[in-house]
This record gives sequence, structure tokens and C-alpha cells, in this order.
Amino acid sequence: MAAHYLKYSPLHKSNYNVDRIELPLGMPIINALCMAFFAVLFLQSGIDKMIDWKGNLNWLKGHFEKSFLANVVPALFGIITFTELLAGVASAVGIVEVLFYASNVIASFALLFCLFNILVLFTGQRIAKDYEGAAVLVNYFLLGIVSLVLLG
Repeated sequence: MAAHYLKYSPLHKSNYNVDRIELPLGMPIINALCMAFFAVLFLQSGIDKMIDWKGNLNWLKGHFEKSFLANVVPALFGIITFTELLAGVASAVGIVEVLFYASNVIASFALLFCLFNILVLFTGQRIAKDYEGAAVLVNYFLLGIVSLVLLG
């Protein structure tokens, strides 16, 4: 009797088509919302850095003045500004892809790039011994991981 029940149970592996996993109807919307979050996060951050370049750079110089990165802050600041803008634009393109093309290739790469950026920022905060700032980034990183898993 138990074997008969298991055969028709939703947990029985023969009830799953392993070649194609059907996503619930709302999944593209959830994926687009996750992508929108990262588009806003990185576009706002990158644009803010461009608008107030001098103020942000001066703050970062002070933030890293006691670390081994003190002499390379301007170069790293330029790189992180560029990569944040790129991650934001890629995330915005990922929204369109997920909603209108039923694909997730660009969105997946965008999320990986967002996670890379967060990891770089996290590393910088740890090097600067700004442990509170680093702790805030953990939430963004976890959301990025969950978003990547939801994309499948």
C-alpha cells in the first residue's frame, strides 16, 4: 500500500519532467522585481558617484587613509563607479529580457555581476575596518543569491 501511495505522490520522481521545469505564472514578475531592485541600487549609486565625484572621492580617501589601499583609491573609485553603472544597466536590460523574452541569460549574468560588485564593496569595507558598513552589504548579497536561485 505504501509503495502504491508513493508512486502517485507529488514527491515521486517520475511525476517530474526533468527536461523542463514549469515556472509559476508570477515568476517572471518576481524575477523582474529582483532585477529592478538591483538596477535601482547600482544605477543610483553609480550616478551619485558621477554627480558628486569630488565629494565621494574625498570621503573614500579618508575612509581608506589607514589601509594599504590609500594610494590607489582614485583608480579603484573610477573602476567601481564604472562597474556599478554597468551592473545597473545590465539589470535594467535583464528586466526587459525576463518580462518580454521569457529568457534569463542576461539577467543571470547581470546578477552575477551585481554579486561581484557587492563582494568587492564588502571586501573594501572589511579592509577599511568599517564592519558596520560591511554588515549592511550582507543583505544585498543574500538578496542577490536568492534572486539568482529564483531565476533558475
